[in-house]
Amino acid sequence: MAVAIAVTRERRDGETRCAVTPETVKKFVAMGATVTVEAGTGTGSSIPDADYAAAGATVAKDTKAVLSGADIVLKVRGPTAQETSALKSGAIVVALLDAYRDKETVTALAGANATAFAMEFVPRISRAQVMDALSSQANLAGYRAVIEAAWAYGKGFPMMMTAAGTVAPAKVFIMGVGVAGLQAIATARRLGAVVTATDVRPATKEQVESLGAKFLAVEDEEFRNAQTAGGYAKPMSAEYQAKQAALTGEHIRKQDIVITTALIPGRAAPVLVSAAQVATMKPGSVLIDLAVEAGGNVEGAKVGEVVTTANGVQIVGHTNLPGRIAADASSLYAKNLVAFVGLMIKDGALALDLEDEILKASAVTHGGAVVHEGVKG
Repeated sequence: MAVAIAVTRERRDGETRCAVTPETVKKFVAMGATVTVEAGTGTGSSIPDADYAAAGATVAKDTKAVLSGADIVLKVRGPTAQETSALKSGAIVVALLDAYRDKETVTALAGANATAFAMEFVPRISRAQVMDALSSQANLAGYRAVIEAAWAYGKGFPMMMTAAGTVAPAKVFIMGVGVAGLQAIATARRLGAVVTATDVRPATKEQVESLGAKFLAVEDEEFRNAQTAGGYAKPMSAEYQAKQAALTGEHIRKQDIVITTALIPGRAAPVLVSAAQVATMKPGSVLIDLAVEAGGNVEGAKVGEVVTTANGVQIVGHTNLPGRIAADASSLYAKNLVAFVGLMIKDGALALDLEDEILKASAVTHGGAVVHEGVKG
């Protein structure tokens, strides 16, 4: 019997993305799977139900029936309690589960005897690059952060020389140079801004400079050893943070736009910009906090809100920036899922190998229990 793949519409507040596109429906069908898509799944990404049907999917309105017959369920965000309760025992669920924070969903999936995989746990190894949903979505988040900054900022980005005088270019400072930060640098540079960037990982200096931006950091011994084997930033000592804060504090005061992107897996986001530093910025300046949902890099940032400070600075706390360009975000995420699910289907049949290094690293629940060491407890 063919592997039954189901995709339901996203029910989490503000989620506009979807987990499958007509293009990826065709790829699943080519693997020998059947695909059932809940009506309205692609609405937020401008994909009509008819396009799914034309690609070979069955479009259904009965959510419970869709889920109860599914071997594999694909989502952007974790399933709701109602969706989880409709799963058949042993079903596989693949999503961006936010597993460190959303323990309720993880516990429910374990209780439903689902095998759940968190796409945020896909290891950063060569053969998993095409499955790296964190990178695909962060890339778009970095781009969109600059667009949001340009929208909120009351002046232009590039230098403009006119008969009436010269317009100075915007000064943009990117804090955290991962995938999102690098795309933010590239986008701000394309718009004509003068860009500087900082990160505690020494490997990023060359990347920043290759994009035409200036690198700013306290380059001491701790800085030279501030990166994990997996490419993530290590938590820095209080002493280093104080030295870095002193360096960046003076720099922030002169900036028009600051974009913060620093995240540490399993931990609250580090505070990079204090309220005191925000208070030194010019009226009309803008801060975009990409880490607001994880506690925030900017003191005073609020989830889902734009805060205007007493000195006229805007702190933008928009959530789900990839969802603000949902069509492209869905397209990239859906391709990540095709590659990931391809590990589980062999010759048209379900062949789940939990010893595969990618599946093992990203498995969160299996056999009625939470199995990911970082999520237990």
